[in-house]
Amino acid sequence: MKSLITTAMMVAFMTMPTGAAPEEEVFTFEGKGGAPVEAFRGKIMVPENRANPDSRMIPVSYVRFAGTGERKGPPIVYLAGGPGGSGIRTARDRRYPMFLALRAYGDVIALDQRGTGASNILPKCVSSRVIPPAEPTSDADYIASNRAAFEECLAFWKAEGVDIAGYNTLENARDIDALRVALGAEKVVLWGTSYGSHLALAAMKEMGGHIDRVVISSAEGLDQTVKLPARTDAYFDRLQLAVDSQPAARAAFGDVKALMRRVHAKLEAEPVLLHARMRDGSVKDYLFHRRDMQQLASYMISDPWMLHNLLSLYLAVDHGVTEPLEAVLGRMLVPGEPISLHAMSTLMDHASGMSGTRRGLVKAQAEEGVLGSWLNFSYHYDGLAPELDLGDAFRAGPVSDIPTLLLTGTLDGRTYVEGQAEAVAGLSRLTHVTVVNAGHNLFMSSNEVQEAINAFMEDKSQPRDEIMLQLPDLSPAQ
Repeated sequence: MKSLITTAMMVAFMTMPTGAAPEEEVFTFEGKGGAPVEAFRGKIMVPENRANPDSRMIPVSYVRFAGTGERKGPPIVYLAGGPGGSGIRTARDRRYPMFLALRAYGDVIALDQRGTGASNILPKCVSSRVIPPAEPTSDADYIASNRAAFEECLAFWKAEGVDIAGYNTLENARDIDALRVALGAEKVVLWGTSYGSHLALAAMKEMGGHIDRVVISSAEGLDQTVKLPARTDAYFDRLQLAVDSQPAARAAFGDVKALMRRVHAKLEAEPVLLHARMRDGSVKDYLFHRRDMQQLASYMISDPWMLHNLLSLYLAVDHGVTEPLEAVLGRMLVPGEPISLHAMSTLMDHASGMSGTRRGLVKAQAEEGVLGSWLNFSYHYDGLAPELDLGDAFRAGPVSDIPTLLLTGTLDGRTYVEGQAEAVAGLSRLTHVTVVNAGHNLFMSSNEVQEAINAFMEDKSQPRDEIMLQLPDLSPAQ
C-alpha cells in the first residue's frame, strides 16, 4: 500500500546518485516465494519515436528494489522476454526470490518496457478477419487472413495516434539509457532472458559505454527473431536422447520425429473436428488442422516440464483419440473470434525482422522441418510495412568486451544451443554456463543458477561451467 515518506525511503533516496527520478513513491511489494518488501514505483516519460521531433511522450514504468549490500553497484535492470512480457509482473511471480537476492549487488529494477504492463497505453487491435472455425482452411488462406489482419491493425493503430515506427528494439534500448540518466547512474547492469537478451544485445551496441555487465539466458541474437527450422529439428534430436534415457518413455513414443510427422500427415489428410470446452463452460466446434498441431508444439516445446504432455497429445492423436486435444484447445483459443494483435509484441518482432540470408534459409528448411514455418509467426508477415524494418546493420551481432554471463538450457525448444553460441560470438569477455536438461525458462530451475550469477557479479571464478538438472519424467500423461 502507499504511504508517506518513511525513514527507509529517505535513506534510499539519499543513497541514490544525484539526478534520481523524481516521480517515485514507496509501496509494499508482494511476490511469490518471499516476504513482502518496501519498494519504489516510478516512471519516466520518453519520446514515442525519437526520430520524430514532434513525437508524443509515453510512459516507461518500473519498480525499484533498493540494494541491500554493503558495496552498492550499478542498478540492475531486468529485461523481460516476449516481446511483450512485463518485468513488474515477472517480479511478482516465481522469480521474485531472484529479484530479492540480486539486491546484494545494487538496486534491482523491474522494468515494464514501452508498450507493456504499467507502460502500456496502446490499444489492442481486434481485426475484422475471422478464420472459419469449422471449415477446411488452407495454409495459404490462413496466412492471407493473418496478413490482412496485420495490415488492418497497422491502419487502426495509426488512426489511434500510435507512431508505429517507435516500437522497435532500438527505441527500447534507448529507453534503458534514458532510465539510467534519470536515475543518475553512470552505468547499469542488464539482466534479461529470451527477447530480453535480444534487447540487451542491442543495448550493448547502442549504449555499451554505460553498461557495467550483462547477465542473459536463452539468448536470442539480433538476426534470430525467426528461428531456423533445421535448428528446431536438431532440438528434437536432443529430445530423442532424453526420451531414450527413460525406458517407459522410449517404449511409448519410439522415434519422436517419426511420431510427429505421422500425426502431421494424418491431420493434413483429414483435419479433425473437435468439440472444445471453453473456460466459461460452453462448447465450440473447431476443425483442427495440421498447422494447429505444429503451432501447439511450437508453444509446448519451450520447457521440459511440458514435454510429456505434448508427446502424450501426439500419441493420442496417432491412436485416433482426440479428447485430450479438446481440453487443451479450450484453454488456448476461442474458435470464431476475430484475429487480434497486441501492438508492442507484433511491432517489435516485425521491426527486428530477418536478413535476406536468414529468410532464404528459413524458407528452404521449412519445407522439410518438423514444425515447418510455424515456430515464429512473424515470418508470415515478411514483406509487409518494410519501412518499419530496422535493417541488417541492426541485425549484426555486437562486438564488445562488456563482461557477459550466458546461461543456456540444453532442452530449450525456443532458442537453441547453436544459435545462442552464435548470438554471443562477438563478446570477448563471455562466461558461458550450460544448464543440462533445462529449458527456455531456466531462471529458478536450480540454486546453482543463482550461485553462477552471484559468482559473476562478484568477479569470482565460476564454481562450474555445467549445471546438471534432473530430467523430468517424460512417460505418457495418465
